[in-house]
Amino acid sequence: MNAPARINPYLSGNFGPVDSEDDFSELKISGEIPKDLHGAFYRNGPNPQFPPRDPNHHWFAGDGMLHGFFVENGKVSYRNRYIRTPKWELEHAAGRSLFGSFSNPMTTDPSAQGKEGGVANTNVVWHAGKLLALEEGHQPFEVDPVTLESRGYLPYAGAANRFTAHPKMDPETGEMVFFGYGVGPMPLSAGMAYGVVDKTGKTTRLDQFQAPYGAMVHDFCVTDRHVLFPILPLSASLQRAMSGKPAFGWEPELGGRIGLLARDKGIETVRWLNTDPCYVFHPMNAWEEGDTLYADVMQYEQAPLFPNADGSPGKPCSAYLVRWEVDLTGKTDTVKQTRIDDMAGEFPRLDERRAGLSYRHGYFAADTSDTGKVIFNGIAHIDFKTGKRVVHEFAKGDVPGEPVFVPRSDAEGDGWLVAVVYRGAEDRSDFVVFDAGDVGKGPIGVAQVPRRVPFGFHGNWRPA
Repeated sequence: MNAPARINPYLSGNFGPVDSEDDFSELKISGEIPKDLHGAFYRNGPNPQFPPRDPNHHWFAGDGMLHGFFVENGKVSYRNRYIRTPKWELEHAAGRSLFGSFSNPMTTDPSAQGKEGGVANTNVVWHAGKLLALEEGHQPFEVDPVTLESRGYLPYAGAANRFTAHPKMDPETGEMVFFGYGVGPMPLSAGMAYGVVDKTGKTTRLDQFQAPYGAMVHDFCVTDRHVLFPILPLSASLQRAMSGKPAFGWEPELGGRIGLLARDKGIETVRWLNTDPCYVFHPMNAWEEGDTLYADVMQYEQAPLFPNADGSPGKPCSAYLVRWEVDLTGKTDTVKQTRIDDMAGEFPRLDERRAGLSYRHGYFAADTSDTGKVIFNGIAHIDFKTGKRVVHEFAKGDVPGEPVFVPRSDAEGDGWLVAVVYRGAEDRSDFVVFDAGDVGKGPIGVAQVPRRVPFGFHGNWRPA
């Protein structure tokens, strides 16, 4: 008796790709899109151009596709385009998939061996007058902010050739602070890079160093004076990958290590701290008070969405807000972890004008049922001054993405939250706007997309 064919979960339902690039000039509105909300919301995510070669295709490995929502005078238009990386162009010309997941040489076609395999699918940021599509294995990829036309890679990371999907914008200097991992001649190595791009788009600092071990380092923390590099045991191994086992796997016996660097010091002064094994994709914010650095992070017991290092399935688990405490005096090398909220969630955000500084308001996509599946049904606002958390829960089957804050005035937290929501019952998506100060009320304005926007990763707002 034949076993049923396995359906890759990242190629079905709303994880599955859409097969068209569309322009919808005026979306149907319900409620009211605020008249003083002017600009564009961009959301990036994976959308494989062709069926992947790898039978174990991972969600993180699909071709990047930008979705743009352009807001003006209470109206919203929509446009989506593939990010035409060298990989996309090569496969488009061939009419089929050529690269394995994460450019795995074991599943990459001989014609593509050694070729550029970046997908630019994870984040999109606006800096120095440029719209940058980002993915942590390659340089930033510039895209036209209006047409979404692909313009090509920018060499901000120089010879390191690795630029995080999560650079931090310094609200006081206008600098973009970045890092890279897997730097060096061998893939999946422990090599790291650290750099700074000034407000004009010029790289003013670029250093390389070695982490305690190779790992997936998805994000990091930056304050006005320090940087934290979390090396957590979702380990990376080329040798393991070449043997047919996972390139990235959970290996808690390696322990948690966190690099601490003063931004005005040389890279040789990095101090490596210890913490309990855990995994963090995304911090909410980090700041300093006296001799203590605090970082609020969405922390998992172990890395979700990835197997164990031996290839066995990983354990489903949820992330919760945890506060890290780092002693800047050097009296202890242990980073203290304290859970500060008990609601499962991901995609933590803040009013970015307080990035790296003390702050009051945080937002995240919430899983009110704590399913452990890294999928969400609500948007949450947490007020760290009052300790109050407010959640808007969507209808069953509706799945929100990352909430992004857009300021209305100079006051922290006065503004809107914008997000994309998948409507399960209708198999399509909406662009939604919340009053950031009254999340519990639900969306005040909804722009209806006539088809679905596949689940994706991160987005940001560009003011008009």
